[in-house]
Amino acid sequence: MEPLWATLGTAAFVSLLLLLLAARFFQTSGARVPRNAAVALLVVAGSGGHTMEILRLLSSLSQSYSPIHYVLAESDKMSEEKIRSFEQKRAELLSNSSFTLHRIPRSREVHQSWSSSVLTTLQSMLYSLPLAFRLKPDLVLCNGPGTCVPICISSLLLRMLGLKRVTIVYVESICRVENLSLSGKILYYFSDYFIVQWPALKEKYPKSLYLGRIV
Repeated sequence: MEPLWATLGTAAFVSLLLLLLAARFFQTSGARVPRNAAVALLVVAGSGGHTMEILRLLSSLSQSYSPIHYVLAESDKMSEEKIRSFEQKRAELLSNSSFTLHRIPRSREVHQSWSSSVLTTLQSMLYSLPLAFRLKPDLVLCNGPGTCVPICISSLLLRMLGLKRVTIVYVESICRVENLSLSGKILYYFSDYFIVQWPALKEKYPKSLYLGRIV
């Protein structure tokens, strides 16, 4: 018997998974939510292949995901154009598609020293906290850029303070075959659902979900 994600298609399966997580969120919060209720989704984009991977994951989402809030690093010069192009095409298919773009300082640049990255991460947190508290997303979806760490920590604080029950879904990048990224190593312990795309990672990290290649 074929696995469920093979029958549905990987992108459609991820969309179904996110819908189920949203339903679980509303059940946990005790709220009665009508069918097709809007789900506020916060997506962390990253430079390089991270943005392309995350947009592939978003490509099959229904209009229930609205608005979509994108967060990207201030120094990321390429992701905004890709996101706007993606959302323009999405708007042609969905009647109520809406999105916002937000920038925060990058928590860690490529090849940046560990000592200095502590300070830049704290700086990023100062921007992430008020942003998360203002947007109050239902779901946070990320796939590895360093910018996602302060965003996810801020979302956890929303939950801890009882202000919003935010569900965090982390999808490790397809390029991570045997070892997690630094962001993955941190968020493995804090995300609600941690998805990997290679069986070797599932063996090392039993809490993770292995669905095969989904991007």
